Amino acid sequence: MKHSLKDWIIATRPWSFPASTMPAMVAISYAFYVNKIVPMDVNWWLGVLALFGAAIFQASGNLISDFYDFQRGVDRKESFGSSRMLVDGIFKPNTILNFGLVLLAVGIVLGLFLAFKSSYHLFWIGGIGVLSTLFYYKLKYMALGDLTIKVVYGFLIAFGTYLVITNKLEWRILFIASSIGFLIVNILHANNLRDIRDDSKADIKTQAMILGVKNSILYYTLLGFGAYLVIILAVILKILHPVSLIVLLSLPVLLKNIKEIRKAAIDKPELIKDLDAKSAQLVLIFSLLLTISNFIAGLVVSI
Repeated sequence: MKHSLKDWIIATRPWSFPASTMPAMVAISYAFYVNKIVPMDVNWWLGVLALFGAAIFQASGNLISDFYDFQRGVDRKESFGSSRMLVDGIFKPNTILNFGLVLLAVGIVLGLFLAFKSSYHLFWIGGIGVLSTLFYYKLKYMALGDLTIKVVYGFLIAFGTYLVITNKLEWRILFIASSIGFLIVNILHANNLRDIRDDSKADIKTQAMILGVKNSILYYTLLGFGAYLVIILAVILKILHPVSLIVLLSLPVLLKNIKEIRKAAIDKPELIKDLDAKSAQLVLIFSLLLTISNFIAGLVVSI
């Protein structure tokens, strides 16, 4: 079967890429802000490559996960989620798996280049990323998906991006990135809450299944507000400039998402069928506001 370029792109689930690219973007903008206060030797081009590398690893992980979810029966005709390229018979399973492995190889090559250009610390950061990409599906089936996403997308992408730009391990970026990490975990959690009924038929266990509907709603709410609390604390601790509080402009989006998740019901997944995409939109808006604020803060400091 001949496939169009659009088919190949859709198979990677590009609408989910804010989860990987936005932490990298925030790290780049924070390096700009810090560089205006304490001048450093900064390589911005390596940061751009790290951003693309993060997206490549996520695309690979999406494809590999889709393959195993289809094989395990997690993704079926009647279920929501995935790219639907396998359940609709557009691609053969091995094609999707091989595509994911090729992208993983590309990501590894790019990661090695960045490591040799910056710091050996990128080897262990990248190593965790590779293992998470390959085995995320197994971790997800054991209710460890949320933790994996938090570590990789909430910490390591921003930490690694800042490292390749500045050749410095900056622990403050971990604190800042944790705010985005909370919101990224909510993408997965919204997906898993919606899919409790279907996932239980596939004999897997997710965090949402353990928590149940009521506690899952509370969990989503706490993570959402936690993201804003981190930014407020970062401003108080002078890790971020006060202009970073413009992220609060995205709060109505969170409130709208919380209102929607409160409709969740195990036997009616269609009620929150698009909440994972809406949660990804919040990640994008929140992160762009934080990125813009860091660039503004850097310009203000330099005046």
